[in-house]
Amino acid sequence: MKPFLILQLRPETVASDNEYAAILAKSGLEAAETRRVRLDQTALEAHLDLDDYAGVIVGGGPGCVSDPDDRKAPIEKRIEDAVLGLMPEITARDVPFMGCCYGIGILAHHLGAPVSKERYGEDVGASLCEVTEAGRDDPLLDGVPARFKAFVGHKEAVQALPPGCVHLLSSAACPFQMIRHGRNVYATQFHPEADPEVFELRIRTYRDYGYFPPEDADRLIAMCRREQVEVPERILRRFVATYR
Repeated sequence: MKPFLILQLRPETVASDNEYAAILAKSGLEAAETRRVRLDQTALEAHLDLDDYAGVIVGGGPGCVSDPDDRKAPIEKRIEDAVLGLMPEITARDVPFMGCCYGIGILAHHLGAPVSKERYGEDVGASLCEVTEAGRDDPLLDGVPARFKAFVGHKEAVQALPPGCVHLLSSAACPFQMIRHGRNVYATQFHPEADPEVFELRIRTYRDYGYFPPEDADRLIAMCRREQVEVPERILRRFVATYR
């Protein structure tokens, strides 16, 4: 079996390690079935052969693709360029891809759709997502409830459906919660690997990153602990089961 390529964009080790563990736990993958690359530490080889992998999973991160280049830290720009550098081949060849949070911005930006902080940013918490009419026919969403909660927290968002994409999930605050390009290229605004414990760690890690007033951290942690968020991991698990 080919491994899945897991690209991580978080320079914060505690958050990166926790995210990788969560992806394994929620997807059903074993570590031996993956190649993990922390893009803050390791550059991708110049001639990466995507045929060596069953699919690509991109995690979240504190960067924003919509920020001007001169406001991005060098490490952030390097991480972003590495992922964007793969997108032409991924979309042209319809390589299995799951982009989580940051990944939807990367996909939309590559396809020429607007990504900005103008509208649709969401506070940290659980967002009520709704399956669209097109989403009812998507194999990754087969059997999921028409409405379910998913953990979110993002400053920027996709402002319009990217060319060639199908709109699969929406929410009241952020219309583009999940999209698909071609048949195999997926991206979500929410975090399909996240549960209350995962989000508690992220709240503690990113409390001073501008997602929320730092003094709200304990309140947000308590709110996340009260949430029942179970459906999103089924989407991630089905993605892996489909392409492994």
